[in-house]
Amino acid sequence: MIFAALIAGAFVVGGTDGFAASSSAFSGGNMLHHGPRSSQAFSMVSTPPTPSTASTSSAPLTQDQFNAYVQNTYGRYPLTIVRGEGCKLFDSDGKEYLDFVAGISTCALGHADSDLAAAVGDQMKKFHHVSNLYYIPEQGQLAKWLVDNSCADRVFFCNSGAEANEAGIKLARKHASTKLGIAEPVIVTAKKSFHGRTLATMTATGQPNYQKNFGPLVPGFEYATYNDPEDLKRVVKRINRRGKIRSLFGRPRRAVAAIMMEALQGEGGVVPATPEFFSTVRELCDETGALMIVDEVQTGMGRTGKVWGYQNFDVEPDVVTCAKALGGGVPIGAMLCKERADVFEPGNHASTFGGNPLACAAANCVTSKLSENGGALLENVRERGEQLRAGLAELQEKYPETVAGVRGWGLINGLVLNEESPVLAGAVVAETTKLGLLLVPAGLKVVRFVPPLVATAAEVSTALSVIDQALAIVTGAK
Repeated sequence: MIFAALIAGAFVVGGTDGFAASSSAFSGGNMLHHGPRSSQAFSMVSTPPTPSTASTSSAPLTQDQFNAYVQNTYGRYPLTIVRGEGCKLFDSDGKEYLDFVAGISTCALGHADSDLAAAVGDQMKKFHHVSNLYYIPEQGQLAKWLVDNSCADRVFFCNSGAEANEAGIKLARKHASTKLGIAEPVIVTAKKSFHGRTLATMTATGQPNYQKNFGPLVPGFEYATYNDPEDLKRVVKRINRRGKIRSLFGRPRRAVAAIMMEALQGEGGVVPATPEFFSTVRELCDETGALMIVDEVQTGMGRTGKVWGYQNFDVEPDVVTCAKALGGGVPIGAMLCKERADVFEPGNHASTFGGNPLACAAANCVTSKLSENGGALLENVRERGEQLRAGLAELQEKYPETVAGVRGWGLINGLVLNEESPVLAGAVVAETTKLGLLLVPAGLKVVRFVPPLVATAAEVSTALSVIDQALAIVTGAK
């Protein structure tokens, strides 16, 4: 019961890409006890004159010891994962779990993939890092694949989704300044969006709960309702109209520099964009000269059954951002852009680790898997996604008072719970975890399924059986 309550309460504040937990949900119990250091929070501690050898032991810390040293920024489940294999994970007690979280849409090839391990190991034996002041063959190879398999012409490499979105934001601002003559650029994003946790990407995120206590926010962002073309038109028109009036009085011109949208809102509840909405984004950008930025951090690299989520629509963006599955779990991000948007020059933007040989070796392994055997991996994503949605739809019929619907693409799907039902996504996840299936909420009322892209038909069937059992438990049907 305590475990269920912890998980159910963990998502009161926000989404799960960082597990923003409410302090009330995790303040009690041993789960977040801070051990012996907590009583010394305000005492002066001297730095040892030589490095301590106390932490060189291979024995893992207990959860209490872990919390004594690691900052409390995640609402962690009381599981200690020690190894993985394919779509399975194993905890420190030897319990096996079917992993339908995949590091939150990250471990595209599953765990301990032999080809990925070999690619990273071989690269380590050659050289793993050099400065971007030199040409890096592995980076060039990856950039070519990304350009050849997208609508983009150039690539900038970084380390994470937030960094990729930061790069897109900076690119849009410079494009607005140098190409459109906009002195005060505005980037329009969506309500309930998620773009990262840096100051700029947190401001771009249209969820006030992520922004609380971190003001002042970065200026130059406004929000429209996702999948509401008319509201988006109103927002863009209002910004540009008021900007023209300002300029008549000699004030700096304020106008829309970019419209930045997710192809599917993951943290916002696994909500795919509609074709009409994305067409409207493209039309408004064409009319105003603004850049269309698509955040593919969670949907890119095959997650939707296509390489990119935007390929589900008949539009092409000017800028695409990605990370997560790009390296299969090895940190790497990228910002791709069309030639007309390629306004960066040496010194405008940089990243120490971005596109280093080690990360690119991992990403090149992922891209080869997406390309080999005629795109068989993407076909598996589509087939397993159809199987999963069909099975979840059957559960909707079986539990009509609890389950409201199913939505998603490929292998990013959400089981939507009825707003009137007392059952929360966290409670369902708590039960599936006990039963050996790892899932993750997307808000209070959506259970998210983002397994590795290599998930088999048998594994999807197992997941459906477990979620059925969990729903029976939380609804009192069992």
